Amino acid sequence: MKRIMSAAAIILAAALSRLLPHPPNFTPLAAMALAGGVYLDRRFALVIPLAALFLSDCIIGFHNTILFVYGSFAAIGFIGLWLKSHKKPAWIFAAAVGSSVLFFVVTNFAVWALDDGSFYPKTIPGLISCYIAAIPFFRNTMLGDIVYSAVVFGVFELVERTLRADVPAVSTSARDDHDLK
Repeated sequence: MKRIMSAAAIILAAALSRLLPHPPNFTPLAAMALAGGVYLDRRFALVIPLAALFLSDCIIGFHNTILFVYGSFAAIGFIGLWLKSHKKPAWIFAAAVGSSVLFFVVTNFAVWALDDGSFYPKTIPGLISCYIAAIPFFRNTMLGDIVYSAVVFGVFELVERTLRADVPAVSTSARDDHDLK
């Protein structure tokens, strides 16, 4: 229970950090979705990060691509579930980069698909134009995902070590004394 509460607090703090001034798309959202998959029990791995995202969106506001955004973060949470058994710095970095690419592809497709044609025509060149226009935001998304993944995973590891240090170890001498009786 202590682990779930710690994880939920870190994820909620990450979501609420969206309310602070920041460069466009430089947020901890992918990091919290990845970390939710890694550090939370499977039952909570998607629910807590998406609930935290929803709470911050209640303050920031909703938009017409919201289902694609939430779908992207759910998919990133599934990447986190895979990452749980591959938790090495190189895989965390690859997952952060992959999350950026996934979010970019899905959400910009949604922008193109849901547009009424006033910005991007419903053609392949229109879709390509949409992706090209989003490239400056992609840089910030990628940097934010990498930086925040390092921070969020680092904080989680520190919390994990602290929680493990709080659990008393059974000494071998105590077991040996018991065996003698």
